[in-house]
Amino acid sequence: MSAILKYKWQYLMIMPAIVLLLLFSYVPMAGIQVAFKDFHIGYTIWNSPWTGFENFAFLQDSQFWLVVKNTVYIALLKFVFGFPAPIILALMINEVSHGGFKRFVQSVSYLPHFFSWIVVAYILQSLLTLDNGLVNQLIVSLGGDPVFFLGSTEWFRPMIVASGLWKEVGWNTILYLAAITSIDPQLYEAAKVEGAGRLAQIRHITFPGILPTISIVLILSMPSLIAVGMDQIYPLMNPANQPVADVLDTYILRSGLQQGYFGSATAVGLLSSVISLLLVLSTNQISRRINGEGLW
Repeated sequence: MSAILKYKWQYLMIMPAIVLLLLFSYVPMAGIQVAFKDFHIGYTIWNSPWTGFENFAFLQDSQFWLVVKNTVYIALLKFVFGFPAPIILALMINEVSHGGFKRFVQSVSYLPHFFSWIVVAYILQSLLTLDNGLVNQLIVSLGGDPVFFLGSTEWFRPMIVASGLWKEVGWNTILYLAAITSIDPQLYEAAKVEGAGRLAQIRHITFPGILPTISIVLILSMPSLIAVGMDQIYPLMNPANQPVADVLDTYILRSGLQQGYFGSATAVGLLSSVISLLLVLSTNQISRRINGEGLW
């Protein structure tokens, strides 16, 4: 009780955040029971009849497993290319000696983060449309045939990965640049005295110095692997590329809001949340065993 009184003003300051967290993160968890009920418009989640695990019949649906395959495929591509990219960019920016050019690169790389995915989708459509897209106009002017990028099952995944890198790679460097600035400059001076070059300093000082930050970011990024970014994919999805574009989030949106299968959609969302939790727990455990750093 004395500790509460001692820090009463600090507790008062964080109280609005706690209330918002309870209202928007914990109270809605009561809706999880829809996954086990026959819920329809006109009912409430409290008086809907229980159905047990009937809503999990999607596990026998071949279309669902195709969606899972698409989700895993895109998630792995975004992770393989998207996770190391900001680390590499942060290391490169840190090696720039000209202050003005360094600030220019940081500003240019940060800027796309503030564009909504709807704006990014419009930019991609303007560049890649079959008839009037700038890219196809360039291809035709060079003597090639126009490519239907937006409706191609071959080009959709590279387009998603590339647009994601362009939009977020600069913003994600902020944490790594901040971690680099916390490294003791005397370590670099001692390395120069010993004759270490730029690459040796990066390998033996800079990278180990930001490794704890990399571990934390890796753990926090695990839940987004399953989500893969519906706000990015949905504006670019169409019937032509749907076989490779349909992911878990779009499957939930279509089966829940568009088709009215609320129980099944909630069950898919619950399963995705459980998988995300397992990914976070396992990644945290692996990180602690490898370098002793973790969220808990």
